[in-house]
Amino acid sequence: MSLTRQSSFQEQSNNSRGSLYLVGTPIGNLEDMTFRAIRTLKECDIIAAEDTRQTRKLLTHFEISPQLLFSYHEHNKSASGPELIRYIIEGKNLALVSDAGLPAISDPGADLVKLAIAEGINVIPIPGANAALTSLIASGLPTERFTFIGFLPRERKDVEKVLQSFRASQGTLLFYESPHRVIKTLNAILSVYGNRQVVLARELTKRYEEFVRGSVEECLEYLQEHPPLGEYCMVVEGTSVEEEQEQLAAWWQNLTVEEHVAHYETEGHPRKEAMKKTAGDRGVSKRDIYNALI
Repeated sequence: MSLTRQSSFQEQSNNSRGSLYLVGTPIGNLEDMTFRAIRTLKECDIIAAEDTRQTRKLLTHFEISPQLLFSYHEHNKSASGPELIRYIIEGKNLALVSDAGLPAISDPGADLVKLAIAEGINVIPIPGANAALTSLIASGLPTERFTFIGFLPRERKDVEKVLQSFRASQGTLLFYESPHRVIKTLNAILSVYGNRQVVLARELTKRYEEFVRGSVEECLEYLQEHPPLGEYCMVVEGTSVEEEQEQLAAWWQNLTVEEHVAHYETEGHPRKEAMKKTAGDRGVSKRDIYNALI
């Protein structure tokens, strides 16, 4: 990407063009809607929404009547994105909202932002609530460093691969998860990271807001008696300095996977057992070891 400069309010290099506003909306409690967000939605010509039915409820509550409410989501973004950019180039101001929270985080808004920047359109953020950061600040886990991971892949092997890539991260990890997958994800975290501290946050800012804090095993036990309900934000403890030092000091660090497996074979372990022990040392799945040896 070549160097660009945006001066959102001091300069307007092309007054005939509109701007793209990224408007944060409440993640539950409507009182979290900012005055600036309401004013922006009232002043914009077009509002693009991931779920227009949900957004209509919000607009009705705040008595906002846009000229056009446009559907923009993951399944139509390829066609709708360029059309929305054309409207802005023609002089329309466009506000983008997500189902809840900040647009362009775990939704197709990021693609529209890229298109706008490529066309030299001003992209103006209107801050608001965010589920991940809301969960983090109330978690009790370290906030100095953190990594937002969002939703994990569907396939178990892909889940393990993503988790492994953050295994050595000392910063707190932030995940989004649906209620029917949260137990599977906790089990995967337990398998890859061990019994770390975790916080399960749900119904944020709503009447039944809940934070469950404990080890992964304690949270799994809790969910057996209290089945998951609603969307979750999972806040997971990062690796400790001691754990990182232990990993770096591991005797097998300079061995290839093949040499690592061969080491256990020379100790008398069958090949399958040697591969299993190698996988355990490296914190990866047996399939990863198998694939590395092919």
